[in-house]
Amino acid sequence: MRGANIRPRQKTIMSLEPLFEASLLIQIHAFAAIAAFFLGIVQLSAPKGTLPHKSLGAVWVGLMIVVTLSSAFIVNPTKPGDPFWARFSYIHIFTIVTAAGIVGGLHYLSRGGAELKRHKGPFIGIFIGGLVVAGALAFIPGRIMHEVVFGAPG
Repeated sequence: MRGANIRPRQKTIMSLEPLFEASLLIQIHAFAAIAAFFLGIVQLSAPKGTLPHKSLGAVWVGLMIVVTLSSAFIVNPTKPGDPFWARFSYIHIFTIVTAAGIVGGLHYLSRGGAELKRHKGPFIGIFIGGLVVAGALAFIPGRIMHEVVFGAPG
């Protein structure tokens, strides 16, 4: 009988369990990133220059600082004798770029006047690179967010 040895595919149900089983640092990072993503959508679509934009913008920058700082400390396990850089993965490039974007955006905000409008460049870059692209990479197989959405491998 053809196909008799094929196991039926089990349905996977989305579960936050892998995230809740992760370290507190990873939980803080993930929840801050998720909040920053949705708040970023609000910021990009809402009227600019208003009090809510300024207030929510401050909250968004705070969340992005938490995301960036926490990501710097989420490292690969290493053995004694491994080089220092073995602790980091390709996704840590976004940590450096996002930190630079935060500093740049805040610099333009602090200057005010004509420079004020320039803050949108670094902050949109952070949203796209630090949240959309890096966030998408968090869903590749073997990562915690992949397990959250698609279930555990195997």
